[in-house]
Order: sequence, then structure tokens, then C-alpha cells
Amino acid sequence: MERARRPGSVLALLTAALLAVPGVTALSSAARAADADLATNGGFESGLTGWTCTAGSGTAVNSPVHSGSSALQATPAGSDDAQCAQTVTVRPNASYTLSGYVRGSYVYLGATGTGTTDVSAWTQSAPDWQKLATTFTTGAATTKVTIHTHGWYGTGAYQADDISLVGPGAGTGQPPAAPAGLATGTVTSSSVALSWSAVTGATSYGVYRGGVKVQTVSGTSATVTGLAPATAYSFQVTASNDAGESAKSAAVTATTTAGTGGGSTGLPAHALVGYLHAGFANGSGYTRLADVPDSWDVIDLAFGEPTSATSGDIRFHRCPVTECPNVESDADFKAAIKARQAAGKKVLISIGGQNGQVQLTTTAARDAFVSSVSDIIDTYGLDGLDIDFEGHSLSLDANDTDFTHPTTPVIVNLISALKTLKAAYGAKFVLTMAPETFFVQNGYQYYGTGKWGGQDPRCGAYLPVIHALRDDLTLLHVQDYNSGPIMGLDNQYHSMGGADFHIAMTDMLLTGFPVAGDPDHVFRPLRPDQVAIGMPASTNAGNGYVAPAEVTRTLDCLTKKTDCGAYAPHGTWPSLRGLMTWSVNWDRYANWEFQKNFDAYFG
Repeated sequence: MERARRPGSVLALLTAALLAVPGVTALSSAARAADADLATNGGFESGLTGWTCTAGSGTAVNSPVHSGSSALQATPAGSDDAQCAQTVTVRPNASYTLSGYVRGSYVYLGATGTGTTDVSAWTQSAPDWQKLATTFTTGAATTKVTIHTHGWYGTGAYQADDISLVGPGAGTGQPPAAPAGLATGTVTSSSVALSWSAVTGATSYGVYRGGVKVQTVSGTSATVTGLAPATAYSFQVTASNDAGESAKSAAVTATTTAGTGGGSTGLPAHALVGYLHAGFANGSGYTRLADVPDSWDVIDLAFGEPTSATSGDIRFHRCPVTECPNVESDADFKAAIKARQAAGKKVLISIGGQNGQVQLTTTAARDAFVSSVSDIIDTYGLDGLDIDFEGHSLSLDANDTDFTHPTTPVIVNLISALKTLKAAYGAKFVLTMAPETFFVQNGYQYYGTGKWGGQDPRCGAYLPVIHALRDDLTLLHVQDYNSGPIMGLDNQYHSMGGADFHIAMTDMLLTGFPVAGDPDHVFRPLRPDQVAIGMPASTNAGNGYVAPAEVTRTLDCLTKKTDCGAYAPHGTWPSLRGLMTWSVNWDRYANWEFQKNFDAYFG
């Protein structure tokens, strides 16, 4: 019957209990200074870690949230009121404040086992986030209390977030207090310096950007790097010791300074990238390079392919006239390349593709790759190179667990080859990559464990290549298609077919993520001007096609943080470079639907 008690009776009992306890309303400054947030994972950023929900009624969701990227959602069913609780170690004869934010009907927040009077606060109706708070004093022999939230029978799901229990720790074995005095220092186009006040008993500090831990440091300052130019970021810090981590500090925000835009590669602020079927024909028909509209800023010639999987020797064969009756001559093809370049466009050779398996298993294969790719670039006067390794071209040895220092030969040799080509052609060399989500975002869940556990060793295999070449990489346009479900930063699986998939996958590239759950082993975010979103041009082009309205919703969410739907990204990136599609030919077949939508959005 306790849970059915209405606010008036709860408050009356609480008031009487508080008045009977000396010192409740006049805590000393020393006692207040020692207060800490004793609740574990009160923001549910680590799922349900620390919490137990009756009848499996609770789950962590990424929307709606009060702050950070996660919140609790629990659903009463039958005679179960969806109570989620945790037991906390406290100090006898001490005062505590329990608070949190809730949404829903008849949502309760309370504490039991206090040794005095168990308390709760509730709301009859909270269509948006509402703060609940209550206080209690522990009994003379009380060392543990249980805090909980629950709903009511037949009232539907409720949400809770940012639950805290603030008061004196129980001495040894308690996390430290949250840091105070967080402030920003020097801000550049790619970094923000932070500092904060020391916390008694802390042995390390965690630095959070947009609710995601990006650094752990021992001192009271840090510089967060790898940020995008002209972008607003939010930062918080926590303090930790052997007993655990404190609550997050108050947030500070900073906006990075303007960057250099397109840089020496000369791309427009927003670019449209497309693959041109230069070496083959299929149901879309052959499209002459001279007939590609001016809307296309980067044209990838598909494909340069190896003479064998492990030779490293790449050859580019143009479509034969028997297969492509309207194919242009070599002279006209080269003239069209020069005309595209004169119009400010970039023309690249794309290596690999679905059928072009390239495995640089030896240094000899690496050297053959560099030599043969250089021959293609020089023969046609191209602007650079696109890496479209698919299938089994990249995979990781089972003991290759540090993506910042890879040891797998096919990874090491590819990095070396690309750095050699970049150095040979200089700053204007355009280097792009088009991996599948399986090779990149899937590494969030699987890469770096050293124990594949039956997982495919290709999971996340592009991560060390991207990491090593991030300063040389012009564009990364991950293929957000022909993909299975992929886990996002909300720890939920996302599937193709709508804007949410593209938003979640792109957010991972622009936010960064811990690899294999290790917050100190982080894939640093790319600059937004390095990222284009890969999509099929039409229903004929591949699985994962989304209609123009969903493309627009994706761009609105990522560049303006409007119309975001179920997935809430961790930032806003107006300088996102643009879109990539497979392919120019399929877009022409579909009456240029993809191109027209891009032009309408970016002008």
C-alpha cells in the first residue's frame, strides 16, 4: 500500500521525520563538501548496469533522454509496476537527497531501508521531463538503502534519467565527489583545452564530450583533440578512485574556430560523389564521362582491379565496345577528364569493388600496388585514388588488438602504400575510401577484444587504416547499404531503410567511439568536411535505398539537429561534406533523382 500513498501523506510523514532529527536542515560546510553522488549509472549511459528491474520490465533507450545519450524506459505489465532499483552504501545518521527526472503517468521515485521513514516522490502526469526530489535521514545502524523508480499498473511505459543520491559517502569504498570549476581554455579549430578543481580522494578524471568519455587523465586539465572546425561541443568531467566514478560535473560548452574548409584539394563546401561504371556495363547502361552533369564534384572511375588477389598489380580496363556500344575513344575519355577538372571536378580511380579482391600480404605486393596505381593515375591524368576494398580484402589477425598500432600484414602494407602515394603526389592528391559499415562501425562492438568469439575478423578492419591516414584522408564515405543491423552509440541495433540508420552511422564517425568498450581506447572523430554519407541512387542500385524525403531528414538532423526521429546525434555538423552514391549510372537510369535532391538541398 506504500506505493499507493498520495503526495500529501508522504510529505506529512517526511516533514515530521525531518523535524525530529537534529542537524538535518543545517549541515555544516565540511559535511556538504564531502557529499558525493552515490548512485551508480544514474544517467543509464551504461545501459542498466547497477540497476535491477522487476520482471525484465526495464531497458535503456536513446530517446527520449533528459541528458546524455541514454535513459531508462520501463513498462508495467499485469501485476508488475516495473520497479527498477539499486542498493547503495550509505553512512548512519546522515542526510541524503534523492532526485531524478521522469516522464509518464504515475511515476514514483523513492528510497526504502532508510532506518527511519522510507520516502517517495511522484507525479500524476509528466508529458515532458519533470524533476522529482525527496530527502531522508538514515537510522543509527543503517549502512545501505535501496533507491528505486516505478510506474503504476496499466498506465503504460515511463522514462527516468539523471537519478542521483547526494550525501556523505560511507568512508572507504565510496566514489569521490563530482569535480567543480570546469572551464575552457585555449580553443582552436580542432581542439579545446579544459581545466577543473581537484577532488579529494580522486585518483583519475574522466573527460566527456557530448556524454561520451573520450579521455582519462591523472591531473586536473586535458585537451580534447580531433574536433571539427566551427562546431559547438559540450564537455563534462568525472572523478574516480578504486571505488568507482563520481557523477558528471556541470557542463561547459565551447565552439571551435573556423577551419580551412576544402583545403588544398579544392572541393566545394558540400560535394556530391558518384561512381561511374567506366569498365563495364550493367542494367543501368553505359554513361560517357562527358555526359556526367556538373552537379557531380567527385567522379570515381569503377574499377581498377588486381591481376590476382595477392599480386598487388592493379589494372584499369575500359568497357569494351562489344559490351558498351556507345563507349568513347581513349582520346575522348582523356579529354573528358581534363574538361571535368577544368570545371573544378575531381576524377579518381577507384580500386577494388565487389569483384576486385586486393590483399597486400607482402611488401612485394605493396610495391606493385604503388607502381601500378601510379601508372593508371599518370596515364589518365587523374586527381587521386579511391579505396573500395570489400569482401575479404581486409581482415585482422586474431592477436591484432590495438588499432593504433596494427600488425596484420594486409593492413600495414595498405597503410604504407597509401602514405607513399600521398607523399609522391603531394598535398593536392585526393584520397578517399568507401568501406562497408561492417568494416568500420561494427568495430564499435567487436574490434580489439583479442577474442573474436566467433565474430568475423573483418569487423572493424578499416579502423586502423582510417586512424593511420586521418591526416591524409580527403573523404570517407562509408557504404550505408547492403548492410546488416549495426550497433550505434546508443547500444541499439539500427537497420537500413530510413534516415535513422544514416544518422546513427554518421554520428559514430563524427563523435568517435570507444573500441571494444574500452573508454581509454577511442576511435577519434573525423572532421565533418572529411565525411560524406554513402547511399544507393535508386532501388535498382542496392539494398538500403531511402527516398529523397529520408535523405533530406538525414541531412537536417546532422547539419541542423532538426527532425532527428528516434536517434539523437551527439552534435551538429553544418560543415558535413555531402553525399556519395552508387552510382552515377543508376542515378541517370532513375532520371537523376539523387542528384536533383542534393542540388535542391545544398543549392
